[in-house]
Amino acid sequence: MAVDSDTGALDDIRACLAESELVVTTVPSGAEAIRVLEFGKVDLVILDIQIPDVDGLSLLQYIREHFKDIEVIMTAASPTVPDAVLAIKRGAENLLVKPLQPDELRFAVNRLVGKLNHRRELMSASSPPETYGLIGISDGIRNVIERIERAAAINANVLIHGESGTGKELVARAIHYGSDRAAARFVPVNCTAIPDTLIESELFGHVKGAFTGAKDSRAGFFQVADGGTIFLDEIGDASLNLQGKLLRVLQNKEIHIVGSSNVRKVDTRIIAATHKDLVAMVDKNLFREDLYYRLDVVDIYVPPLRERPADILPLVRHFMNQYAQEMGLEPPHFSDRAMENLKNHSWPGNVRELENLVQRLLVNADSGSLDVADLPKTMRQGVRPATEGFQTLATLEAEHILRVLESVGGNKTQAAAILGIDRKTLREKLKRIVETHQPG
Repeated sequence: MAVDSDTGALDDIRACLAESELVVTTVPSGAEAIRVLEFGKVDLVILDIQIPDVDGLSLLQYIREHFKDIEVIMTAASPTVPDAVLAIKRGAENLLVKPLQPDELRFAVNRLVGKLNHRRELMSASSPPETYGLIGISDGIRNVIERIERAAAINANVLIHGESGTGKELVARAIHYGSDRAAARFVPVNCTAIPDTLIESELFGHVKGAFTGAKDSRAGFFQVADGGTIFLDEIGDASLNLQGKLLRVLQNKEIHIVGSSNVRKVDTRIIAATHKDLVAMVDKNLFREDLYYRLDVVDIYVPPLRERPADILPLVRHFMNQYAQEMGLEPPHFSDRAMENLKNHSWPGNVRELENLVQRLLVNADSGSLDVADLPKTMRQGVRPATEGFQTLATLEAEHILRVLESVGGNKTQAAAILGIDRKTLREKLKRIVETHQPG
């Protein structure tokens, strides 16, 4: 939408954008612009500073407060420096000097259309179909889902490997509940939490009086999971003693209950997971090679978030909506810059770290929107290649001059003194800024 009291300027804008695929609506006043904004669908506004009935800068502020996703280009015949500062401060992406140059206007519009399309891609990716409880659209997560379907269709042991926090237990549960064992128990076991003195009792159970303190008979993990699935989490941390006990169950499909002379057959599928390199551990004699090969029949690798950045924003949206509903809160809006910083973070804690962050952001949100300043310090800059994210000296100079000028209320004498230049030099720099400054 173009807003200008000059019908000739509106005609020029329409003609300039005629060859584009954009639908251009033109209105001559602020009141009509507000009606279109309220009842129509607007992505971009080209707004003149001097319009009747509503000041252009006031309308810009109204748009920013009520339509956060609409981009705005300001135009002015003779823009003053205070107007330029205020337009930029209130969120205008560009300030173009009239009469408008067709190439300059097309460039500014095309740049913002590209930005809008990118935002739509991010938002459309924010709510992908949920498969087995796994959220994501990346090739990495699609490959995991394919492996889950393959593993669920057969009755074989599975080894899941990936960094901590990537969701290995979620993958194991998906395999179990997608298989014909779904009606039986899924029993998760943390291998690091079983002391060597209780390994046999914990895994295979014991009868009453089997040892001091055994006041009652107790079923072990393999008995509970009979007919179902036992999930051995962090198998790489299992002691060699525990590894030997597990190997015998895998080989014989039977357990020896502590304190009983009877041997019991079990039909238990084993899914194991680890964040360690088991092959390297086998080479160092830290993990039994025969156990490794018995577990590694179906291998599933769950990639870390840094290898699948396309899944970060869908996960953010998923967790934000989930916890907002649980807490009875409205999910806040993420700015484009905040979204980009989330994508650029390395996520050493993977999905677990991201989920925790979303909960904290939701609880601590002071308004309906979240920007870079609301993110933890480690995420405010993002992780970018060293050659990216830098500004030109001209841009840095322009931003510094405008900040200084704003701090002294537009007083050029004071601003020149602070900057260490004379008024004439300051005037020349301000003229250049007003004519060419296009904040990105």
